[in-house]
Formats: sequence, structure tokens, C-alpha cells
Amino acid sequence: MIEFWTATLALTLVLYVILDGFDLGVGILFGTTRNEDIQRQMLNSISPIWDGNETWLVLTASILFGAFPVVYSLVLSAFYLPIILLLAALIFRGIAFEFREKSRNKRWLWDAGYSIGSLVASFVQGAAVGAIIEGIPNAAGRFTGTAFGWLTPFSVLCGVGLCLGYSLLGAGWLVKKSEGLLRDTGYRLIPRILIGVLSFLAIAFVMSLVMELEVMRRWLDRPGLAVFPLLGIVGCALIVQGLRSRRDGWPFSGAVLLFLSAFGTLAVSFLPYMIPFTITIEQAAAPHSSLSFMFWGAGLFVMPLTLIYTAIVYWLFKGKSHAGSYH
Repeated sequence: MIEFWTATLALTLVLYVILDGFDLGVGILFGTTRNEDIQRQMLNSISPIWDGNETWLVLTASILFGAFPVVYSLVLSAFYLPIILLLAALIFRGIAFEFREKSRNKRWLWDAGYSIGSLVASFVQGAAVGAIIEGIPNAAGRFTGTAFGWLTPFSVLCGVGLCLGYSLLGAGWLVKKSEGLLRDTGYRLIPRILIGVLSFLAIAFVMSLVMELEVMRRWLDRPGLAVFPLLGIVGCALIVQGLRSRRDGWPFSGAVLLFLSAFGTLAVSFLPYMIPFTITIEQAAAPHSSLSFMFWGAGLFVMPLTLIYTAIVYWLFKGKSHAGSYH
């Protein structure tokens, strides 16, 4: 049961990062233009699916609460402030998405709210990941750090890096889903954002070496981990080839491979720890009876139904979006 819930947690997390990542990326890019037609087409590209993408964040938190309560408690204690910022940003972003269409005199306010909410939510997620990589101070699962301990130069760098990564996903999605001027704009943005993402990865790698992070020692001990960066190289090649041949679906697919590469690298580097490098998966797991009880409800019905529903929605709304109202 522990293996099942660990795999399910990894699945919900990676689905959230990719699916909500591209629509947060669209929100970030939304703030780079004042052209109403382009903005409307951006919103059209994500309007059928953006709110459903956040379902995976709820499922991730639910699995942590039920299956890995030690991790849930520790993460909540360590990241109270960023979690509040994340929820506030997602809420305000959602309100702005709905209200801008109905507003006439204050549309600029909702536009700013939508873009800033997307940027803050992305930054906070990246900063939290950076803080987890550095390590969460704890004693037997009890948080021993400070309220702002998560805010370090390395975590800020990771926050900026995730904003760039989500922007790359968002630009790839716009190319995949749009036509005309917005599609051309996406093609122009992708090379610049890709350079930014690769620069971030290089800087983060050097900083990790200088800081002598434990995760880097894992790399030396496990050379087989190099397979995951190779997947990222394939993703970069797919993006570049998509730009050259104007294959609209390739840049987004390449960006997804980049994220899978990064996620796989971190996940395997941390094993068998869930909180690196202090709490193992076995130590974090709830009792077997609790895991089994959850399986017969959430594991057997909720997860498959959510996956099926998501697949159907994306299939129904496949193809290019068009200008016009996004409601």
C-alpha cells in the first residue's frame, strides 16, 4: 500500500505541475501584452480546462494528509506563509479571470490581478521546491525552523526558474492551441524563454555545487541518474526542431519532457526519503489500515474517475482555439 500511495502522490504532483503549469504560464505571458484580441485568445485557449487543472493540487494535498500525515504536518508548518500566498494568488487569479469579461472601466485591474496572481503562484511553488532541496529543519518530524526560513537566495532562484519553466509551457501551449498573431508571438517567445530556462538550470547546478547540497552527492553516488538529464536534452531538441519546422505541437511536448526530466531527477535523487534527507517514505506513511481504507475509496474510484474525466475534457476541447468570448 505504501508503494501505491507513493506512486499516486508522484502522479498527482506531476500532473498538477504540467497541467496547471501551462495555464499559469499563459497567465504570466498574459501580462506581457496589452492587445485585447491577443489577451482574449490567450484566455480562450485555457478557459475550458484551467480550473479543472487545480484539482490535482487538491488531490496532492489530500493524499499527503491521509497517507503521509508526518509530511503534511511538517510541510504545512514550514511553509505557512508561502501556502497562504499561493492560495491567495490562485483565488485572486480565478476571480480576475471571471470578472475581467464583465468589467469595462476596471478591466486593467483584473488583467493585472490575473497576471500577478499567476506570477506569485508560480514563484511561491518554485521557492518551496528550492527550500525542500536545501532541507527542512526538523526534529523527529517537528519543524524547528523560522517563518522566513524558506526564503533564501537558492529558493528565490528556484522561484524565478519555475516562473520561466511555466512560461515555456505556456508559450508552447499557445503555439499548440492558437492561430495567427498569437501563434507567431508564441514562436518568438519560446527561444528567449528556453535560453532563460537553460541559464537557470546552469546557475542552479553551479550553486548546488558551491553550497555542497546533499542532492549533489547523490548524483556522484548514482551515475545512473544521468538518464533523466538525457530526457531533458531530448525535450530541448524537440523544442528546437519544432521551432524550425513549425510543428505546433512539438514545443509544448518538448517542454513537458523538460519538466518530466527535472521531476524524475529530483524524485529519484531523494529516494528513499520523502523529506530530504531526514524522513523516509516508510517513516512518513500512515498505518497500513489507514492506507487500505483510503484505497477502497480514493484509490479505487476517485483517482480513476478524475483521470478519465480529465482525459475526456482534453479530448473534447482538442484543436485550435479562436477569437471571441471565452465564456
